[in-house]
Amino acid sequence: MSTTAENDRVPKDRDRAPKQDRSRATRQRLLEAAVACLAEQGWAGSTVSVVAERAGVSRGAAQHHFPTREDLFTAAVEYVAEERSLALRALFPQGAAADDRRAAVQALVDLYTGPLFRAALQLWVAASNEDQLRARVTELEARVGRETHRIAVELLGADESRPGVRETVQGLLDMARGLGLANLLTDDTPRRERVVGQWAVLLDAALGG
Repeated sequence: MSTTAENDRVPKDRDRAPKQDRSRATRQRLLEAAVACLAEQGWAGSTVSVVAERAGVSRGAAQHHFPTREDLFTAAVEYVAEERSLALRALFPQGAAADDRRAAVQALVDLYTGPLFRAALQLWVAASNEDQLRARVTELEARVGRETHRIAVELLGADESRPGVRETVQGLLDMARGLGLANLLTDDTPRRERVVGQWAVLLDAALGG
């Protein structure tokens, strides 16, 4: 009887794993589609139905994973921010050497010139007008901001115990955000490359070799 019970249980366990895998895959498609919709169509054009259609799932399946629109889009921006953080760390697994600071600055600036930044910006604008969304986006932005700052410190080899270093790193990130805004309407690549080069020089002087 024990053997029979065990044999009966094995197929159920095997069935459960593929279902969990499918559920994770569906969730990931929804998150990626949500970011793409936000970046391309803005908050007003990014409904749960639009995202579900883009992800190739039903609206019911989308709402099973994310009961509200706010749940979906805040989770989407956080998910892609985490993925970008992992990719950024992978570029410099040992941190950036002093002679690689320009590459590190460029990588940090690139965080603010892609679809994630466009999506996050749409979410910020919506949150500024919607009380229900504001608290969640404010908390999300604080978490993402702290993580981005930590990564920047690691990549640049910055010693924040030295006076002014923390503010220098934060100034770099603020500058990068501004470059991302400038790139929204026109291709700002040539000017951005010159600014990146100058910031690398300034950081070498401020942070040391």
